[in-house]
Amino acid sequence: MIKDITIGQYLPGDSFIHKLDPRVKILLAFLYIILIFLINNFYGYLVVIAFTLLVVMLAKIPIKYLFNGIKGVIWLIIFTAVLNATLTPGKVIFKLFNLIPFTDKGIDLALFMSMRLILLIIGTSVLTLTTSPISLTDGIERLLNPFKKIGVPAHELAMMMTIALRFIPTLLDETDKIMKAQMARGADFDSGGIIKKAKNLIPVLVPLFISAFRRADELALAMEARCYRGGENRTRMKQLKTNKRDYIAIAAFIAFSIICIISRRWR
Repeated sequence: MIKDITIGQYLPGDSFIHKLDPRVKILLAFLYIILIFLINNFYGYLVVIAFTLLVVMLAKIPIKYLFNGIKGVIWLIIFTAVLNATLTPGKVIFKLFNLIPFTDKGIDLALFMSMRLILLIIGTSVLTLTTSPISLTDGIERLLNPFKKIGVPAHELAMMMTIALRFIPTLLDETDKIMKAQMARGADFDSGGIIKKAKNLIPVLVPLFISAFRRADELALAMEARCYRGGENRTRMKQLKTNKRDYIAIAAFIAFSIICIISRRWR
């Protein structure tokens, strides 16, 4: 399950989405997240789902690959859905074990929240799966450049955000290896209650932190060995330029946004 998480991974390709300017992709991903929270009915979510599937097809990313990524957070989605279904006031539909009430408004809200989480995961996964680490860093830095006038360290922030994002699959892979090594020595991570499972993870956390600090130190040494000195006076071999493809994507997203806003009135 740990290795199924797709956020932070990069899948090389030459699709339409891969070739978009990283600045355009980052901005559209940010607006996509805002639109998801503006939707207030199931018709709007059908529009978002259709648009998301179209983007996935254009990116040539296997749908099964994205669904496997959702498995990594399925328990979080279920937990959020149950909380919303049971704690939201409304007409009681049924009671689980004659104790826990599920309301009509709670079930609707649970479905909305579940779809939002799934679409958020797919949207952010598509961004990282179709954008290389260097392009992602350049895109974030260019978008933050206007804030340099007020003292915002654009390059440093972009570098930290990209490194943190790209370390997610690395740390997950390291966690999986440590857990398998501990299980080979007789460790049990599945039996017992929540408290016992949390205690069983202590032998995993210690070597994981040591490994993370070691990787960070190796990365710092590698950057220093290549004479990295921050963003000041740095030049780039490849300059970011928008083209016809990017304008088509922006126009399509504007049309999609208009439909999403109109869908708020559909009942």
